[in-house]
Amino acid sequence: VFVLMLPTVPETPRWLAAIGRWDDATATSKRLCATQADVDFQMSEIRESLAATANMTKVPFFTRGHRKVILLAVAIAVFNQLSGINAVLYYAPRVMQEAGASTNAAFLMSVGVGAMNLVATMVGLSLIDRLGRRKLMIVGSIGYLMSLGFLAAVMFYYENARDGEFTSTSSILVLIGLMGFIAAHAVGQGSVIWVFLSEIFPNRIRGQGQSLGSLTHWVFAAITSFAFPPIIGALGAGAAFSIFFLAMVGQLIWVLKVMPETKGVPLEEMEAKLGVALDHGPDQPTAVRAH
Repeated sequence: VFVLMLPTVPETPRWLAAIGRWDDATATSKRLCATQADVDFQMSEIRESLAATANMTKVPFFTRGHRKVILLAVAIAVFNQLSGINAVLYYAPRVMQEAGASTNAAFLMSVGVGAMNLVATMVGLSLIDRLGRRKLMIVGSIGYLMSLGFLAAVMFYYENARDGEFTSTSSILVLIGLMGFIAAHAVGQGSVIWVFLSEIFPNRIRGQGQSLGSLTHWVFAAITSFAFPPIIGALGAGAAFSIFFLAMVGQLIWVLKVMPETKGVPLEEMEAKLGVALDHGPDQPTAVRAH
């Protein structure tokens, strides 16, 4: 279905404009925007953005001057996966079975987890431009700690119980914890990561920066997903959730101490703040502003 629908996906207006296809760029913008005013605004932004980089030669990506934004991109991508989100989503049925649910009940509960992911993602998308990126990350980090701490406690309690057996009650408790965990992720990291990656890099290295963030994200998705079953088998689910909990303590500290707010910050101000601004000579345009 994905392959069959791909021909209906347009090229981005910015890319079309960058290769000189301005009429196609405007037509695509009309498909994507609700009003003519939005179209005019988007095309104006594209013109300003392309003009700002027109005279810039290709610059190396891995340089000392780009170190801070590179570390920010790597950090948010690594923390995204050290939350355990993909491992939990991939192995939700097994987690529920470990917690005492029957096979059929485990798969039905997994459907509920997926539905929560959808609803909470929509909530996050509706809030990201109102509250800002850092606030959503703080809310999501606190939600991570509450839900992961709860899940670890439930798992440890039943794993160390006298009879060592999980029950229907434990499976319901774990389902509640997973619902809270998924909601925390979707509202926080799930909504913020890709927006944040697009906003911290200056135009001249944005493509490379977002590619690095995506690569880091999926490499760590593979690492956590492959490591999750062996950890549960060797140490138990309580230990697995405790590892994710500790990682999210690190994320909260990072958000509070390091992560900048990118909402509504002019691009030239963001570049200066992150130490990646260029000294513009008389023939070089200044950076455009983010809206």
